Amino acid sequence: MEFANTKWVAAAASIWIQSFSGASYTFGIYSSVLKSSQSYDQSTLDTVSVYKDIGANVGILSGLFYTAVASRKSGNGGFFSGPWLVIFVGLLQWFVGYGFIWMATSGVIPRPPVAMMCLFMFFAGHCQPFFNTAIVVTAVRNFSDYGGTAVGIMKGYLGLSGAILVQMYHIFCGGDPRNYILLLAVVPSLLILTLMPFVRTYDTVIAGDKKHLNGLSAISLIIVTYLMVVILVENIIGMSMPMKICSFTFLLLLLASPLLVAVRAQREEEHRFLSLDFPVTERTTLLDSPKLNSSSGKLGPLVMLIEVKFLTHFNQSTDVKDVMTNDMNVLEAICTTNFWLLFVAMICGMGSGLATINNIRQMGESLRYSTVQLNSLVSLWSIWNFLGRFGSGYISDTYLHSHGWPRPVFMAITLGLMAIGHIVMASGLLGSLYIGSLLVGLAYGSQWSLMPTITSEIFGVLHMGTIFYTISIASPVGSYFFSVKVIGYLYDKVASEDDHSCYGNHCFRTSFLIMAAMALLGSLVALVLLLRTKKFYATLVAKRILK
Repeated sequence: MEFANTKWVAAAASIWIQSFSGASYTFGIYSSVLKSSQSYDQSTLDTVSVYKDIGANVGILSGLFYTAVASRKSGNGGFFSGPWLVIFVGLLQWFVGYGFIWMATSGVIPRPPVAMMCLFMFFAGHCQPFFNTAIVVTAVRNFSDYGGTAVGIMKGYLGLSGAILVQMYHIFCGGDPRNYILLLAVVPSLLILTLMPFVRTYDTVIAGDKKHLNGLSAISLIIVTYLMVVILVENIIGMSMPMKICSFTFLLLLLASPLLVAVRAQREEEHRFLSLDFPVTERTTLLDSPKLNSSSGKLGPLVMLIEVKFLTHFNQSTDVKDVMTNDMNVLEAICTTNFWLLFVAMICGMGSGLATINNIRQMGESLRYSTVQLNSLVSLWSIWNFLGRFGSGYISDTYLHSHGWPRPVFMAITLGLMAIGHIVMASGLLGSLYIGSLLVGLAYGSQWSLMPTITSEIFGVLHMGTIFYTISIASPVGSYFFSVKVIGYLYDKVASEDDHSCYGNHCFRTSFLIMAAMALLGSLVALVLLLRTKKFYATLVAKRILK
């Protein structure tokens, strides 16, 4: 039982939960049956989908709840404390939300009013902040020195879960989206209920953390490569049902492999503890003052000199003082310029990205893509989303530690990449949806890794969940504007009055050009954030070197 109480088992359990909880990214699978069964036009469907996005991104309650039951003071101390309780509250919303949607689309209950459907779509989405807060904040606490990599892995599997769930749809649902909604209500619920007790916090830093995180990263890349091959084979030559079952079974074995990393890490930690070669140290904040022993090594005098110069510069720099305030609460964070720069950048980036995934099926239908191609787009989006989340976390960590590059550099680059992707999709050329969704998916996923990590570094870890999801409100705000006021409005203007359909390049062209302009604006805002936090990140790198 002692083996189960380690941060590596917590990481493996978190990965498995994330791998099956990204149902919001598969909205394209059942959006058509939701539209037809409820007799919605495109604007109404977009409105309903926005409530899913609002639920998935308004996580202030989950952040406050995490602080109350899983903060440093309460930690894992009692039965009614710890991250598992946050996950459980999200699980209740998941089951109720998808259960009601299934009953509505299957005719088990009379067709509900649009407002009622929006409410339960909100529940289906609002579970995600509870899962994310528990898992992401716990990962940052457990691996504080490599928060970008840890967040990238956890958020990456959430993005990848869309492709995993689509594989389950192909095997178990017989091509019926209604069965898929029922599967969402039941199977992930049982899995999460089983795994949530293992998600616990361990505020320690161990010398081998980076190596084992790299192991988890390698497994992630193997899984995403395998899924890519499976999707391409399905799309090009097709797969029989026995082949699909075999491929999914092998996928489950790959998903179980993080447990091997947990076993190896636990053995090495036990060996290190016994030999006392690599002591385990407690960490209370990302930017704790270093505890240096000047007589403990050859570099002692040099390190002391660096520390003196560094602290002198730090005390003289009022700009850095403003940024270096640790563990702000949400009200203090809201009063800073950096908070609003992040918020505006996320409106442009996350908002237009969500609008893209919500409408990618309808866009494909307007260009007369086949059903197989449409389902492949949804699966591939999940893969691009994963690569963006994982890649930006890993690369930003690497360049921060080795070259001192501030993370907002990568936010500006990826938002510029998103603008290019929107332009490609607006062109409506052959294959433009594949290329455009690749660029937008990578950029969109990157924001979900970069923004939480930047939040934890600038505002501190203690109230990270609340601040992170307060900034995330920008995502549904942007999604509502782009989905309803831009895409839905412009689509309905050119759609047929009989069946609310439109075919041709013109259906979405103007909408995506507008979103391209807004993504470019977000890139410029991220550059302003870069200029404001440049000294802060130099300070952060120096303090980590001193440690």
